[in-house]
Amino acid sequence: MAIELRPGLKYGTVLSFAAVLVAFWLRSPHSVLDERLDTVLSSLLRAERKVGMNNIARPRVAIGFGGCVDIIVDGVTLLNKIGLQPTDQPIHHDYIENAEQLAQSFAYFFAPGAASERFVMNDTLFSQLVEASRELPGNRWSVGGNAPVMAGRMASEGCDVLLGGSFSSDFNDVLSQHITVAGNTVEEPDIHLILEYPSGATWGQYTSRRANRYIVHSDDHNPYLDSMEEFEKRLQSFNPDLLVVGGLQMMDNFPFELGEREALLTHLAQILSSASPQTSVHFEMASFVDEDLLIDLLGFVLPHADSLGMNEQELPNLLSLFRGSNVTVLSDPNPRVATVLDQMRELYRLVNQRHKETSTGRPLTRLHVHTLAFQAMIVTQGSQWKNTMSAVAKASLTANRHVCGSPDIDPSKARLIMDESFSVSRREGSQRIPLQESRPVSCWTEDDYEICVAPVLVCTEVYQTAGGGDNISAAGLVLQI
Repeated sequence: MAIELRPGLKYGTVLSFAAVLVAFWLRSPHSVLDERLDTVLSSLLRAERKVGMNNIARPRVAIGFGGCVDIIVDGVTLLNKIGLQPTDQPIHHDYIENAEQLAQSFAYFFAPGAASERFVMNDTLFSQLVEASRELPGNRWSVGGNAPVMAGRMASEGCDVLLGGSFSSDFNDVLSQHITVAGNTVEEPDIHLILEYPSGATWGQYTSRRANRYIVHSDDHNPYLDSMEEFEKRLQSFNPDLLVVGGLQMMDNFPFELGEREALLTHLAQILSSASPQTSVHFEMASFVDEDLLIDLLGFVLPHADSLGMNEQELPNLLSLFRGSNVTVLSDPNPRVATVLDQMRELYRLVNQRHKETSTGRPLTRLHVHTLAFQAMIVTQGSQWKNTMSAVAKASLTANRHVCGSPDIDPSKARLIMDESFSVSRREGSQRIPLQESRPVSCWTEDDYEICVAPVLVCTEVYQTAGGGDNISAAGLVLQI
């Protein structure tokens, strides 16, 4: 039976509907954007929560190697304090020998906003930088190094961790109770200087395109992987579900004696090759420029890893080496999704092709690339890695949490810079996938693997970029072991 509205009620209904329409059309672009970010955030949180940690048995993760104390400062402020003038020649240097090279190297990476890490061979210069950093207001000290940072994230996410590194007693006191250290105690830990800068920062005629960091160190302990023997002794009884290797960039351009580095990597290869088939192995890449070291890593480490983690700079760097080209020092700091996916496919194919040809080590079954705008992951179907969609969502959320310095994500301090839609490849005629706010993680299958891509809610009020990749990679792994 139809119900007839009284004239006054009908008129009021029309007015209310008209008011809603007017309100809709008059909404500011900011309110529409805020709603979009809120929807993406709630959807990513829902995807992350879809998989819970096993409360009965905490996953066991062994992580090596090294550790240090990070002093985090504003990079431009530090250079101004020591009186280092902006150079008119941005030049890449494999290592730093003097102040002029520091200025040239910093400018080279600062303008595009690319992460970098360099060894300072000049002890006097490095001491000057450390002392100036200590005096800067607002400087922060924290536990540093790939292995300790990944260990901290995994412990906080519900894992029991065996950490290979040599630390001071003060250092051990600040680690989680779920982290067991395998290594020697040292009197003074090595110091790494983290020169942070926000997007839009200026130094002379240079303006940074994105927030990032430039790291310098004069580390003479971590290149020797001096906790490796103790780590190896504890490894078998610890019986990890996952073995993670990182921090090998400490070897980059370090002045080893002839044969020292090869001997260390040979020992590491023996440890990795003896890992149980039930233990997954992950290698976390970093900023490498020493081509000989990268070639050694291709021979000693990569064959024994079934998972790789890296950023948008490290992916083309490693790929160029596989192709027989020179090391790519600087790549696009804001690559398109299609470009990264094509590079990931090729790396996945080349690594597994080499595995088949040599019949050594393990096939690559997981590849995670983290960029400023998005997270992308390739996982072999039927492999031991699970929950890929949730893992990519968690990695994306962790990027914001770490960079903003808060476990709670504030949409008013975030923005989406990933395109409204993306091509799955640069090949002509490739499928385009729209970014759906209610289902922001896109997953599909190709050949023998699944690909998942998730947008990042990019933090606009940066607290810290250093350690971002380690936290992101660790968080992604947690839900897949």
